[in-house]
Amino acid sequence: MTKDEQILTEYLDDYGLDIFSREQIAEIENLSYRQVEIALRGLTRRLYIKLIDRGKYCKQDFSDGFVIGNFIVKNGGVAYWSAMNFHGLTEQIPNVIFVQTSQRKKNKNIFNVRYKFVQVKKNKLIGYKTEGYGNHQFNITDIEKTIVDCFDLPKYAGGYPEIIKAFNIAKLSAIKLVKYCKAINNLSIVKRLAYLTELLNKPKMDYFLKYALSVRNEKYVLFEHDGEKTGRTNRKWRLVLNMNDDEIMNMAKS
Repeated sequence: MTKDEQILTEYLDDYGLDIFSREQIAEIENLSYRQVEIALRGLTRRLYIKLIDRGKYCKQDFSDGFVIGNFIVKNGGVAYWSAMNFHGLTEQIPNVIFVQTSQRKKNKNIFNVRYKFVQVKKNKLIGYKTEGYGNHQFNITDIEKTIVDCFDLPKYAGGYPEIIKAFNIAKLSAIKLVKYCKAINNLSIVKRLAYLTELLNKPKMDYFLKYALSVRNEKYVLFEHDGEKTGRTNRKWRLVLNMNDDEIMNMAKS
């Protein structure tokens, strides 16, 4: 290891930088910009660090996928099926880490972990909580936002069997649920969640049901959005029930 590489590794250790950007190490004492660049290349060749994205690195033995996925994008956080698993709403362990962001970002494979970057509009970047500590912090959607996101894009959450089960398990704040439904601005989600709330007898959800009735329109939508196009209708929530109640209850209790 060269002297400059040694200086850089000591700097990373002193400041606890297991994952870092080029900007974070811009002013190392006694090293010029070019010296830092050469040291970074040398440490990468030695497999001490790994380039995970343009201008972003982590130590070779650092393996926290949630931190890495969150660090790669400028905004957003871990979401969908990954967040469901984190919150204990599914027993399934997805083989990909889902990260929600307003950036257009190509999917990546880092340390044999697949990352799926789901681009959404900026109004959907809401409802994150910060977990971890220091250089190991990451943003992840809270339980209510996770539920709303998964009904918004069920293909990133294991499909309806998983999200119905998660909704049944989750202890929800009706106030937060309304807040996130307004942000997502997808009335079909509101109708589906309202129907499930009544079918599953979710407690303390009067505020949400009152909101759902206030915004309900006359258009009928499918309960399972990509399922069969036919089924009995529910007039209250303007739904075409292409799943029967027993089927839904079995998913919820599975």
